[in-house]
Amino acid sequence: MSNGSLNDRMMPDCTSPSYLRLYKSGELQRRRDSLLAHLSSCDICPRECRVDRTAGQRGFCHSPRSIIVASACDHHGEEPVISGSRGSGAIFFANCNLRCVYCQNYQISQAADAFAGREEGAEALADTMLQLQDVLRCHNVNLVSPTHFVPQILEALCLAVERGFRLPLVYNTNAYDSSDVLRLLDGVVDIYLPDIKYASERVAARLSGAVDYVRAAREAITEMHRQVGAEVVLDREGTARRGLLIRHLVLPGGLAGSRESLSWVARDVSPHVTLSLMAQYYPTHHALHMPLLSRRITAQEYLDAVTIAQDLGCDHILAQQPGAAAFYRPDFDAAHHPFAPGDG
Repeated sequence: MSNGSLNDRMMPDCTSPSYLRLYKSGELQRRRDSLLAHLSSCDICPRECRVDRTAGQRGFCHSPRSIIVASACDHHGEEPVISGSRGSGAIFFANCNLRCVYCQNYQISQAADAFAGREEGAEALADTMLQLQDVLRCHNVNLVSPTHFVPQILEALCLAVERGFRLPLVYNTNAYDSSDVLRLLDGVVDIYLPDIKYASERVAARLSGAVDYVRAAREAITEMHRQVGAEVVLDREGTARRGLLIRHLVLPGGLAGSRESLSWVARDVSPHVTLSLMAQYYPTHHALHMPLLSRRITAQEYLDAVTIAQDLGCDHILAQQPGAAAFYRPDFDAAHHPFAPGDG
C-alpha cells in the first residue's frame, strides 16, 4: 500500500555515490582516520562508554576493535525501493548499542559470546562489499546495525573503493546514533534508513535500555535529513540512489507512540519524507514473557497508524499487509541465508 508515488524522483543512472569524490580528494581517508581515533576512548554512539577498544576493552555493545559480520546476503525483503529486482546487499553486523526486548535479530544483536573468534579485519569486510556488488549484483550495500562499527566501515570502504566498489551505501540503523559521528558521514552515506522507535523516554528505557533514545534519535534523524533531504531519489530501475526513508514499527498497545512520533516527523522533518510503516511485529526474545508485548498487533492498531500519517499530510507512505511477520522473520542459525527461501 502506498500513498503518493516515487516514480517522479528519477536521477540519471550515471550518477556516482559521492563517497567516490571524497576518496579522490583524500577527504574520505581523513574522516576514516578521525573516526578510528575515537576507538581508543569510544564515544561512537550516544552511550559514550569511553572504553579503549584498541586495547581489547568492550563497552555496552560488547564490540572489539575488529569487525564482526554475522551474515551477508542478497536481501529481497526490504522496502521495494531498497531491494529492487536483484536484492539489497545486506551486511548484518553482530552486537548492538540497544537491548530491545523484542528484537527479531536477537540471535546476533544480543549474543556477543556466540561470535567469539569471528572478528575480522577491514580487508575481509571490503571483500564482502565487493562480492555483493560483483557476484550477487545487488543494487546497494545495506549496512544493518552499523552504528558501533562506523570507523571500521570507513576503513573497509577505502579499501573497497581502491578495488572498484561503487554501489550506494544504505545506513540501516536503530537511530540511536551520535549526531557528531553522523556529520562525518555527510557525503559518505547515500541512503539513510533509520527507525523511529518511541516517543517516550520511559518506554525506550524499559524496552530498549536507552534512557535518552527519543532525544538522540530525533537529533540523528534531523542530521540525516540535513544531509540527504526528504525525498528518495530513484534510478531508472526504480531503486533508491539517495534519500531518507524512516521506518516506524507499530507495537501493541500504542507503546511505539505512533501519533507523537509521526507528528514530529511531519512537523520537524518533512511531510514529504518517505515513511515505512511496519506491521511485522511479532513477540520474540524476552517479549514472549511480557504481557504488553506477548501478542501480535491487531489490524486496527496498524490501520490507526496509517490513518495518523495520512491525516498529518504525509504524502509518501509505504505500508505492509497486516500479518506479514512470517515473511520478515530471520533465522541467523540457517546455514546460508537468514531469510526464508522465498526471500532470497
